[in-house]
Amino acid sequence: MEPERLAASLVAFRTYLEHEARASPRTVEHYLRDVETLARFVDGRTPGASLSDVTLAHLRGWLAERSKARGAATLSRNVSSARALFRWARHTKRITDDPTASLKAPKVRRKLPDTLSVPDAGRLMTSPEARPVLERRHDADERRARVTLRDRALLELIYGSGLRVSEAVGLGLHDLSLDVRTARVMGKGSKERVVPLGSHTVKALDAWLTERASIALPPEGAADPAAVFWGRPGRRITVRQVQYVLAEYGELATGSPGVHPHQLRHACATHLLDAGADLRMIQELLGHASLSTTQRYTHVSMDQLMKVYDGAHPLARERGSFATEPSPDPSALTPREARPRAR
Repeated sequence: MEPERLAASLVAFRTYLEHEARASPRTVEHYLRDVETLARFVDGRTPGASLSDVTLAHLRGWLAERSKARGAATLSRNVSSARALFRWARHTKRITDDPTASLKAPKVRRKLPDTLSVPDAGRLMTSPEARPVLERRHDADERRARVTLRDRALLELIYGSGLRVSEAVGLGLHDLSLDVRTARVMGKGSKERVVPLGSHTVKALDAWLTERASIALPPEGAADPAAVFWGRPGRRITVRQVQYVLAEYGELATGSPGVHPHQLRHACATHLLDAGADLRMIQELLGHASLSTTQRYTHVSMDQLMKVYDGAHPLARERGSFATEPSPDPSALTPREARPRAR
């Protein structure tokens, strides 16, 4: 039987990612885009090639060509995409030897996660009420009040529970349990988890849902009436819409137009860690598969590290801390639930 051509293999690989691996649409897009460039490179040198024809030399040549216009982070992702493709191919017996086994990815210097200070986070939570009225129509006041309630609930939820923006956007009414202050969210890889809701979040959600119940749906074309957050009546708000409004609120609260939803997630983890929360608990809250991902937040919490060092290290207790400056009052760095003065 004639070997399966590269193009046919990539179609099957897409099906695997979407339906068996249940990868996010963004992951599918990136993986397919990367391996499609590999397929074009290989086909240009070995026309009609199958996956079993791809060699380590092909892979290195492909990466060398891409390195002319791309940085280490992109090349590292390219390697990850190729490895995923060939792991799948070996598992499905399309190949017997994996050429990516000896392929080395370039080292990427991982940036510290962007975050917000406690005062900035507090100002951001109240920014929907402070946003000026831009509309000049007769229903401007009504629309502004509605949008204010929705956006306040979104901000409180993302920051208070450390959600990814896609998780907040994807919430349905059946996912909320305000009486017990929890929400069920669907994370990466279709992994479900239950997150706690703080009192500020519950209050904001309750106010929004009360207003939402009074909104009349259009006679037809309501795409998702069960969505918690609507962009237009009956239509689920999009990730792009949330990014847009948060950039506006971020500039209003911090003076910087570059605030994005993931900074709220980082801020949630950082502020919890600074307040003494256990790293494993934060891992569960954020839905990280690996603790090493959560550990990135330790790099932005040196104050907490020095407090633990002073209290735990025997030499620190005997001789005093190596720190040259006193640690700040921990009450100023506690999570939002224990920090009502942050507003």
